[in-house]
Amino acid sequence: MPMLVGTSGWQYKDWRDVLYPPRLPQRLWLEEYARRFATVENNNAFYRLPTREIFASWREQTPEGFVMAVKASRYLTHMKRLRAPEEPVLRLMDRAEGLGSRLGPVLLQLPPHFREDIEALDACLRCFPGTVRVAVEFRHTSWWEAERELRALLERHGSALCWADRGSRPVTPLWRTASWGYMRFHGGISQPPPRYGRQALKSWARRIADVWPDENDVFVYFNNDLGGAALLDAAKFARAGSALGRTVSRTPPALVARSTS
Repeated sequence: MPMLVGTSGWQYKDWRDVLYPPRLPQRLWLEEYARRFATVENNNAFYRLPTREIFASWREQTPEGFVMAVKASRYLTHMKRLRAPEEPVLRLMDRAEGLGSRLGPVLLQLPPHFREDIEALDACLRCFPGTVRVAVEFRHTSWWEAERELRALLERHGSALCWADRGSRPVTPLWRTASWGYMRFHGGISQPPPRYGRQALKSWARRIADVWPDENDVFVYFNNDLGGAALLDAAKFARAGSALGRTVSRTPPALVARSTS
């Protein structure tokens, strides 16, 4: 399988004239996006969990082989803080199954002030079907202090530690905890912001290539949506991956960013 490269979301108004033709109705944007990219991270589900019918409609709008990662509802991660996870996980998976074969990994992004709680995380991961890949993005440093326990837990569940970049630098340890990887780019320091520079993206492509061989899946998503930066940086990152001999999913060959001023 290739390195799958895409963006976090697709419904951004300032992507009109960058990825989407000026007169293309918004209801057709996913179809257009999926023509140019092979994967997307659905972060709408974090704010409001869609119905199974909506997930099914996204399946119908995308081609065979397209992969949609799903960011878990904030009800599970931020409100319940992983406590009593059975019902929220069941509801998430019941609805996301509307994607059918398009369903990719589920992302659990934990709140920035959520301190290490190995027991709660273990109980939550146990609720997911064994066929579902789960990546976890930690944002409190106390988790890294429990390295041995955390790594063992993630490895036992086959869950990926989500690598993350903010400000063109790693904000998570670069541990491999599964046979597959998950990476999120939150914003670089190149001009115009929040773009990433060529060297930063080449360095990240090299880190990933050094840890996972080409036959392992690595999902890479750009969350720096402003002005279409995510689109351009995803395409640039894909080229950097290809230059290292990696098999990389499709990205647009030529895009022009909008001004963010």
